[in-house]
Amino acid sequence: MKIIVAVKRVVDYNVKIRVKSDNTGIETANIKMSMNPFDEIAVEEGVRLRESGLAEELVVVSIGPKQSQETIRTALAMGADRGIHIQTDEEIEPLSIAKLLKEIAEKEKPDLFILGKQAIDDDSNQTGQMLAALLGWSQGTFASKLTLDTSNANVIREIDGGLETIKLNLPAIITTDLRLNTPRYASLPNIMKAKKKIIEELVPSDLNVDISHRINTLKVVEPSSREAGVIVKDIVELVDKLKNEAKVI
Repeated sequence: MKIIVAVKRVVDYNVKIRVKSDNTGIETANIKMSMNPFDEIAVEEGVRLRESGLAEELVVVSIGPKQSQETIRTALAMGADRGIHIQTDEEIEPLSIAKLLKEIAEKEKPDLFILGKQAIDDDSNQTGQMLAALLGWSQGTFASKLTLDTSNANVIREIDGGLETIKLNLPAIITTDLRLNTPRYASLPNIMKAKKKIIEELVPSDLNVDISHRINTLKVVEPSSREAGVIVKDIVELVDKLKNEAKVI
């Protein structure tokens, strides 16, 4: 069994996001970048499946600028076997990403494709579903538990009303939720080994995919600041403010 995991380079989740002065986007210059947290979970799940003997090869693919190879190296240090980097400096929309990943899937012929359910920079939560539609594969989104056999995947997924268990025919698309696993830290020996692992370099034109934008961002602004809270002296004043100022009762 071959597994492909998609990873994305994003602003580190510990960094406070700042909007550019011209309101064209968020500031990324001299900002710490790291692997999207949901993608880390996807890599960890792929590594566990390979370590258990259910998978023979784990391939990591990333789409983005040259620096995305650092993200791929992180996944290789966690235990992936090789990487594929589709290099572009353009901001890629979910549909274009799905089309690129579709071409990779048709080239690599994986049995399972694992993605994070969403990236923390755009929060689109679209790529996995679009990829499944383009490939015509079954999909299990928001997975909190995954078990495999030779021809099926059993997925427990988180939904609004609780948990749902589904059985998928392979090949399939899985998107990971937070509670699927806890990603490991890469050890120093594995970090050194990752430097020697192969990363295949491509560009979108190699895959015959048009990545031109279909959505234009007009303006990016910070959310308005919340007003400070007030202390009321008694319940009568509280009810009065809720009724006449907040108008919630």
